[in-house]
Amino acid sequence: MEITTIGLDLAKNVYQVHAINGVGEVVVRKALRRVQVLRFFERLDPCLVGIEACGTSHYWAREISKFGHEVRLMPPAYVKPYVKRGKTDASDAEAICGNAPDDAVRRDQVM
Repeated sequence: MEITTIGLDLAKNVYQVHAINGVGEVVVRKALRRVQVLRFFERLDPCLVGIEACGTSHYWAREISKFGHEVRLMPPAYVKPYVKRGKTDASDAEAICGNAPDDAVRRDQVM
């Protein structure tokens, strides 16, 4: 399973992961508990990970980047235009990840 881009939506206890491959097909769409997050990223080949900026995003960015991933933090204002339907953690993760080359995490304006 080749993953090129991941959108990670952080919450209190359950985090949403949305991952796509090089041609934009969804390969992972799942919820992870906090204790599962680092194990999940540890097992992956290095890829681009997008996280919406929040109180704990810098911590997770540092921890995930230790496994060789390129982590980009985005302000919520950059993610909101890409949410296709109601605001849920899963739809936020999908919006962060995107599925086209110019979507949220792959834009140059990220922090």
